[in-house]
Amino acid sequence: MTDAKYDVHTGSDIRDAAGLTQLAKLSVELILRLQDGTGAYPASPTFSAYRGYCWFRDGAFIADAMSAAGARDSAERFFDWCARILIDREAQIHDIVSQARSGNPVPDANMLPTRFTFAGGDGEDEWWDFQLDGFGTWLWAVAEHTRRYDTDLTRWSEAITLTVDYLTSSWHRPCFDWWEENADQVHVSTLACIAAGLDAVATNDSLDSELQRDALQTSASIRTTILKQGLSGGHLAKWLGSAAVDASTLSAVAPLGLFPAPGDIGGATLEAIDRSLNVDGGVHRYLADTFFGGGQWPLLSCFLGLGYAAQGDRNRALHQLSWAAATSDSTGALPEQVGQHLLDASMTQEWVDRWGPVAQPLLWSHAMFIRLAVEVGVLEVLPA
Repeated sequence: MTDAKYDVHTGSDIRDAAGLTQLAKLSVELILRLQDGTGAYPASPTFSAYRGYCWFRDGAFIADAMSAAGARDSAERFFDWCARILIDREAQIHDIVSQARSGNPVPDANMLPTRFTFAGGDGEDEWWDFQLDGFGTWLWAVAEHTRRYDTDLTRWSEAITLTVDYLTSSWHRPCFDWWEENADQVHVSTLACIAAGLDAVATNDSLDSELQRDALQTSASIRTTILKQGLSGGHLAKWLGSAAVDASTLSAVAPLGLFPAPGDIGGATLEAIDRSLNVDGGVHRYLADTFFGGGQWPLLSCFLGLGYAAQGDRNRALHQLSWAAATSDSTGALPEQVGQHLLDASMTQEWVDRWGPVAQPLLWSHAMFIRLAVEVGVLEVLPA
């Protein structure tokens, strides 16, 4: 663990419970302050490649964290933003679904993008855009939110129906992964996000019976596919047929719970990632990573902590939370990654020249810190 200190306001050591609580509260305040009036969560307000954009994936995990922390209105404004985007693209979604079911799927370029402007438009600059995981994650997050607050999904039912149709028709397609790489593969973390989302809305009694059946059948097919092709040595693999370890699969264990932490596959996945990618609490994406030199990601440290918490190991979860806190700067801003244990330092400058310094703050990092802080009792749920 680094000896870096978190000194905003009180200067308390980040390893003290008070310091962790303080940073979690500051993280909630930061997200509330930066959330756009449209409901979109900016990925990072200053990083050149992310500025002005919101991802469904990042945003859904941010909304879940805010929901878990008691910031109900913030989460619901994000879900409203998602719904507007999907409903605005109803004709496009119907065409994608129709073509897929006729055996003539549309090209990748005609699928929904992964990130949108705050106003809900497509990005004008080139991006690695076709990703399916975010649409599954938004389904999971909105259903989890309604479960948490004992309400229903009626407010978002039209957009949910469109999303379920989109995913049940296209879940098996190769696409870019969480890291906007390897578009020719079917990624286990992507499948997990889709299955968790379909399960969550189908068991909420918000869908008509036919759509509910399709969602559950697709989720079952995804589980079967993962069990047959997405495991290596008993743990979740990077993509179907791969033996590689990737930290994005942590989400399938917690918080999505598709392969629960106490189970054999969930436990083996936590162990594999801890052994291969975790260095003193800082978690790498995967061993061949060269993005900004392949550093350690605070948000992934928190995902691993959520897995430990789900196993009932609060001490290991707190260690992960403390490591993430130690990456904050003097204002409390958490970065996308840190460069203290690089996998390929020779690649750092290339990315700095291209996009500037590493994103800081990254709202997804703050969200996962909040989510783990709530899980281990460091942050009390705020009044709704």
